[in-house]
Amino acid sequence: MQLNKTRYAQLTEGLKPEEMLINMGPQHPSTHGVLRLELITDGEIVKEVIPHMGYLHRCFEKHCESLTYQQIIPFVDRMDYLASMNNDHAFVMGVERMMGIDKDIPKRVEYIRVLVCELNRISSHLIAIGTYGIDIGAFTPFLWCFRDREHIMNMLEWASGSRMLYNYIWVGGLFYDLPVGFEERCAEFISYFKPKLTELNQLLTDNQIFIGRTAGIGVLPLDVAINYGCSGPMLRGSGLKWDLRRVDEYSVYPELDFDIPVGKGEMGKTGDCWDRYKIRTDEIAESIRIIEQCLNRLQKELKRSPEFDPRAKLPKKIIPKEQDFYIRAENPKGELGYY
Repeated sequence: MQLNKTRYAQLTEGLKPEEMLINMGPQHPSTHGVLRLELITDGEIVKEVIPHMGYLHRCFEKHCESLTYQQIIPFVDRMDYLASMNNDHAFVMGVERMMGIDKDIPKRVEYIRVLVCELNRISSHLIAIGTYGIDIGAFTPFLWCFRDREHIMNMLEWASGSRMLYNYIWVGGLFYDLPVGFEERCAEFISYFKPKLTELNQLLTDNQIFIGRTAGIGVLPLDVAINYGCSGPMLRGSGLKWDLRRVDEYSVYPELDFDIPVGKGEMGKTGDCWDRYKIRTDEIAESIRIIEQCLNRLQKELKRSPEFDPRAKLPKKIIPKEQDFYIRAENPKGELGYY
């Protein structure tokens, strides 16, 4: 994309001989939105960034005005293509609260919801880590992350029938119960994946070249992160222990034992690129703990039975209460809310 002459003159005025103006983006809206960055660089150092957000409105709200709440779920799937389960979970919880049935959802349904959401969280973080490795010159982690993510996608496809846009978590329940043998297959994956995560840490997290390119770089102080409304790994990377799974205690998360990783400036300064990367690897480890606890409950106290109907609480007719409702949840990339 070319800059107009007036804009170009404004940006280049005062540039030093060793500095360069680079126009980065926009990317195609179907993949990365239409974010465009004007970068002023000195060699490999980015000295200044002028972002143009390029918000793209896709009229979801207008479409949904003529749909039932169940029919809205496929639209919600697309709000973050890499975390459709989490998108659906938050929306469905909001509708259930609006209807006053949020306390009536069966425990097996709630644990299955958390299980598939945490699997989706791991797959989302694996993409973030793998592509980040490519961006700073490490190609092998990308291949490893996508290899392991494929196992998760296969499991979620087995459960829902789709590889990305799941439409699995429904108002009042689930579209299906888990397939027979899902819990065992998921446990096998966790046993396989734990040592793979250790290998990834050895390859990337503790790599001195990687540390040199991320530690002390792109520091986001906590006050700036809060003022800009950051959430998720961005906010926790700056040192604040804020995770809606603990703060709002929704679904069955209060019954589960897991920690909230925060940036500590271990390799450089708190809130640097290394901290934000480390948050994601640590969160993968915590998601594994959550999944193991869910599997334990689903295989012991909450076993499948012929009487269990995942759609038992699905209302025949949805009549919302006359008041305002807002629901939020902790998605892999940060807070997702519905009003």
